[in-house]
Amino acid sequence: MQPERDSTAALAATHDDTGQLERMFAGFAMTHSIYAAAKLGIADLLEAGPRTAEELAGLAGVHAPSLYRLLRALASVGVFAETAPATFALTPTAQRLRTGAPDSLRAWAIVTGEIIAPSWDGLMHSLQTGVPAFESVFGMPIFEYLEARPEIAAEFDGHQAQGGRALHAAVARSLEFDASETIIDLGGGNGSLVAAILERHPELHAAIFDLPHLIERAQATADPALNSRCKFIAGSFFEQVPPGADVYLLSRVLHDWDDDQVAAILSNCRRAMHADARLLVIERIVPPGDEPHESKFMDLNMLVIAGGRERSEPEYRALLERSGLQLDTVIDTGTAVSVLEATSAEQEQPEPAARSES
Repeated sequence: MQPERDSTAALAATHDDTGQLERMFAGFAMTHSIYAAAKLGIADLLEAGPRTAEELAGLAGVHAPSLYRLLRALASVGVFAETAPATFALTPTAQRLRTGAPDSLRAWAIVTGEIIAPSWDGLMHSLQTGVPAFESVFGMPIFEYLEARPEIAAEFDGHQAQGGRALHAAVARSLEFDASETIIDLGGGNGSLVAAILERHPELHAAIFDLPHLIERAQATADPALNSRCKFIAGSFFEQVPPGADVYLLSRVLHDWDDDQVAAILSNCRRAMHADARLLVIERIVPPGDEPHESKFMDLNMLVIAGGRERSEPEYRALLERSGLQLDTVIDTGTAVSVLEATSAEQEQPEPAARSES
């Protein structure tokens, strides 16, 4: 019994920080402060060099003493720097709040402040009912809300495109394709994943399949070079999936939906797939136990926002089997997401090989 007691003591010592919990539950203040700075475009206003709080307030149209208090607080944690009394400049962290920065998070800060954080105020509602808090806060599901509000939808799409570039490049590097294969990205949105794959594999052709209004938006913003090797198809994967592709992609789609909805999507994929077709599911995989992993709080985010969930490898395996598919391989992309490769369960397959995230 002694080793168990020693292990428990070591675990307690690891978490014995009297200020840790206070810092954790004060996190809401940081979220709202960063949102305010992003919404006001403070980082953009500082791109040319340091400015006083009074100058910034005049440009942003806010109360100067109050803005100073905001910037002083953010500077204390490395977001902006107070280079002289009441004068502020960009830091490497603040650079990511600029609109045009290569790794900008401004759009996501705005989305978080305007719809994500208010939804988390309803976490208790979701815990009591299992229903997304977003619907009780905003009166409709998130996708209906975004469709009805183009301004915040544009910020959401901007984040998806901006934040997805590095991730999609990593996913594209992790995947192998035959030159003759055709690809359909189901729920492909703005086409950034397909663009990353086609850039890396110039011999391939692809299609993006999504709801009609999202296809219109994707066509309006797509790179002309993408159009030459990519088709756009309007439809709903809850109704049917276009047949005939060699590879089907579902990238960060299934986590939006509950198990029955996921099974419906996967079953439609199975019906569309020919005997040798592959399905690539790109998602976060929740590790077992109390290992720290961003998927665990993202799972709560999905509960609160959309009613979906992040899942473990066994949970994905079970959903694939329920839908007539089998999980063959799990590919570690070196990012927050993995690729689960599945084929028809009717085929004879070798024993599944797992390359899971460590």
